Amino acid sequence: MPTIDAQVHAYERNHPGRPWVGVLQGPPEVTGDQMVAAMDAVGVGGAILVSPFSLYRYDASYALEVRATHPDRFALIKPVDPTDPAVAETIADWAATAGTVGVLIMLNRDLPTDPAHPGINRVLATAARHSLPVNLLAWGRLDQARELAARNPDTQLVIDHLGLQQPFEPPPPAQPFAELPKILAMAAQPNIAIKITGACTLSHKPFPYQDIWDPLQRIFDAFGLDRCLWGTDWTRAVALLTYEQGVQAFRVTDRLSDSDRARLMGGTLARVYNWEPATP
Repeated sequence: MPTIDAQVHAYERNHPGRPWVGVLQGPPEVTGDQMVAAMDAVGVGGAILVSPFSLYRYDASYALEVRATHPDRFALIKPVDPTDPAVAETIADWAATAGTVGVLIMLNRDLPTDPAHPGINRVLATAARHSLPVNLLAWGRLDQARELAARNPDTQLVIDHLGLQQPFEPPPPAQPFAELPKILAMAAQPNIAIKITGACTLSHKPFPYQDIWDPLQRIFDAFGLDRCLWGTDWTRAVALLTYEQGVQAFRVTDRLSDSDRARLMGGTLARVYNWEPATP
């Protein structure tokens, strides 16, 4: 099983043909070729390429271009708008597009907190019909995410970035795992998986980030490694660590056995998203 990163971003420099609508922590550009080079340097076989909402909102055209150039290395996830009356058609079109494996709801971006919100539930129900997992950016909204999972038991939900707000630059939060009890409670919903993405950015210690492992172990124990997906959230993490450090921290730790590492760093992702790269 190759190492597979559960979340990376790629984007062009800002230009009139595809203008940015905001900012994203990172270099002026991280092209698909540059992302592949970074992965190759540390033996990462493939990645889930998430179209960056901060730059492109609901336009995934650049991610599609990257995947067309590197079809063996990337699968794609795009944000969708639950307030769009045509969101079901958008999801259907996305599901029929080569290389797509899921959609993303930015739950904390101006969406209502009501777990019965019809647009959010429409996304979850439609995605299930197309066998697409739904990623949720849900920091500060974990109770809502858990209720959404209960209302949509046939939908595979994947909680982004441990369900925690993570820093874009140093220092990390004083109590980065303060909401750990809410995260652990979510494990009771069998259709929730959780991304262990960006975890190293929560550390108060240098590489290999020894202070993250006790709370991570509690998450592993609650969910089981068959519902945990490692990743770097590159390039959001660029001001806090290198890509190599985000990968190697999980390879050098003695808190994971070889079989644990194989599941966490690729095996679970391959099952949840029904995808793995062709290049080992």
